Formats: sequence, C-alpha cells, structure tokens
Amino acid sequence: MNSVDVTLDNAQQQVIDESFNRLVVVNVWSERSEPSRTLMATLEKLANEYQGQFLLANINGDDQQMLASQFGVRSLPTVMLIKEGQPKDGFAEALPEAQIRQVLEQYLPKPWEQDLQKAQALIESGDHSSALPLLQRVYEDAGRPPQVACLLAQTFIELNRVDEAEQMLKNVKMADQDELYKQVKAQLELKQQAAKTPEVENLEQALEQDPDNLELNYKLALQYNQEGYQRQALERLIKILQRDLGYADGGARKTLTDIIAALGKGDPLAIEFQRKLFTLLY
Repeated sequence: MNSVDVTLDNAQQQVIDESFNRLVVVNVWSERSEPSRTLMATLEKLANEYQGQFLLANINGDDQQMLASQFGVRSLPTVMLIKEGQPKDGFAEALPEAQIRQVLEQYLPKPWEQDLQKAQALIESGDHSSALPLLQRVYEDAGRPPQVACLLAQTFIELNRVDEAEQMLKNVKMADQDELYKQVKAQLELKQQAAKTPEVENLEQALEQDPDNLELNYKLALQYNQEGYQRQALERLIKILQRDLGYADGGARKTLTDIIAALGKGDPLAIEFQRKLFTLLY
C-alpha cells in the first residue's frame, strides 16, 4: 500500500504505528485549495514511484478538522514527515517535485540499506551464496563500513573462502576492531585450524616434491573444490590450463567453468576467473 486516507479512527494505526515500520508522509489538504490539489498529485506520483518506501497518509482538512488541529496544522496544504512516532520535517506549501524529492531522500533508506536487509535475510535462511554479492555491493556503496566488512568476512567463512575472509578483516582499522570484529576473527582462526583435511595435506606434500605434476595439481584442485575452497581450486586449474588447455580431455576446463557457474554471475571471484579464462582462450 502506497497511500491511505486518514481519519480519527485510523490515525493511530496508519500514522503513528506505521511510522515505526517506514517513513509516513502526512499530507493535510483541501479540495478547495489549488495548491493542495497540485501537491496531492505530486505526492501520489512519488508514492507510486517509490513503491512503498514511504506511506502517503492523506488527511482531508475540510472533513477532518479535529484531526488536523491535533497535528497542529494552521494552513493548507501542510505536509509532515513522521518517523518512529516523531515529526522529522515538513513544509506548508506546494513545493516543486525536485525539492520534495530532496526532502524525502534525507529520511528514506539508502539503496544499500535495502540490499543489506535482503542480505541479512538470506544469511538467516542459510543462503550465504546469494547473500555474498549483495554484501559486496553494500560494502562498496556504503563506503566500506567495518560492520559490513565483518559481515562479509563471516559470509566468506561460511563458504570456506578463508583467504578472502582474512583479507576482509585486514581492511578493518584497529580503531574499528570492536567485539564483532573479535568474534569474527576468532571464527576465522578456528576455521583455519580445521581447514585442511588429510587428503588435501597429502596432495600438497606430494606437490612440494613434484610441483609440475599436472595430475597431482588436478587432483588437488578437485579436492579443494569438494571441500569448498573455490579460490584455491580456480587458481590451481588456471595454472593447469596455462600449460595444457585440453588437460584431462577438457576436464580441467570444464571443472573451472562449472565452479564459475556455481558461484554465480554476480560473484567477483567468478568474474575474476572468467576474465582469466577468457584471456587464456583468446
């Protein structure tokens, strides 16, 4: 619902209570006032355009004089912005659309805030893969806040991408290393301690003795991928393809493209290795 007509009967619910969920724009207007009608049309247009980011609460000042007086209205039209039960801003004239937008955008959620809410919902549902690209976009759009860096690091940890989690935490300045940071840092250290299975350790030790062995490299890449270490797997596969594009009857290339596809188009890791593969091919 983008707009509603408000009376004494529903004012508490539609204005005060609703303002704890989203911004409420109270428009006290009069059918007899040309500026009121002009402003009403502009506000209705914006309410539809913003698709429910704010509720337009229209009060007919002619019919609801007692309600208008309770809001302290002295002239029509009058617009008030209500958030968390309190008036935050307002104006008592038919402002141009551009100016109304400027007023609204001071109190509406930023696009990155909406993405953050979506990402947090995905994390709560256990869908960390879908949350990751959203969080990465939020991190950049919001100016790299430390709280989002920690949330990103947690998501990387859940996806077994410990190297990227570690790098993300390194971006948090010492002054911002709060309790959340310490919690995520501890999670990372525990993950790193339990990171390598005996299969991975055996293959890594074998490669130390024979680093150019493509078969060992391929087995290790497959093992990395199986255990969720996609970056390590992709790096190993690229090194194989640099030496032999058709290795394992095309299996190495197929494994690489399958990992990229599983990561999803929006994942920066997928984009990074898609470009590396493109460079190799062309």
